Amino acid sequence: MFSILWDNDGILVKTEGLYFQATQSVLSLVGIDILEQQFIEISLRRGESMLQLAEEKGLPPLKIATLRAERNRLYSELLRTNECVIDGVHEAIARLHQHVRMGVVTSSRREHFEIAHEKSGLLRFFDFVITREDYEQSKPHPEPYLTALKQHNLQRKECIVIEDSERGLAAANAARLRCIVIPDEWTNHGNFVGAFKVLQRVSDVPDEIFRLCQSHNES
Repeated sequence: MFSILWDNDGILVKTEGLYFQATQSVLSLVGIDILEQQFIEISLRRGESMLQLAEEKGLPPLKIATLRAERNRLYSELLRTNECVIDGVHEAIARLHQHVRMGVVTSSRREHFEIAHEKSGLLRFFDFVITREDYEQSKPHPEPYLTALKQHNLQRKECIVIEDSERGLAAANAARLRCIVIPDEWTNHGNFVGAFKVLQRVSDVPDEIFRLCQSHNES
């Protein structure tokens, strides 16, 4: 059966702005003011921690750990109090359900993933979820997708990835998987050379997948 590996943040749920807000609030406590463009470059494009700015300032490891815990607490609170599901996602996934196998491969911690989906109504459509605790190296490293392939006995030729960012695309490409990119407001200035397709809306995904399935079955 054909399989879709969905990213989570920026594809299923709108969380980047909330994560930026939590990070910005915490770093301001130690006199570090961050801009959206810094967040896009360091966190979304390179997949690195914004707390490295505090490390570069010379803050001790214990203080960094305290900042991280506070950032995670604030982020959890924001996830609980904001509607996160991206418009059109529920309808798109419902159309695909029972026609393809679907999983989520995310860089989010499981705690945050579960909070974001407490009221989303989406998890019943997925066959499996891979979160940050399930692998060692995060995107843009291919390990998250390699983990999904190995754990769930998936064949590359029968899989496609749905991502919103350059680092997600890089991870998929490094795992030798086709990748459809749907940029959002945080990633729409990225370079998506190497993507299988770049779509404007998640509602376009089902028709694209059904065409791929038909082509795969005919080959």
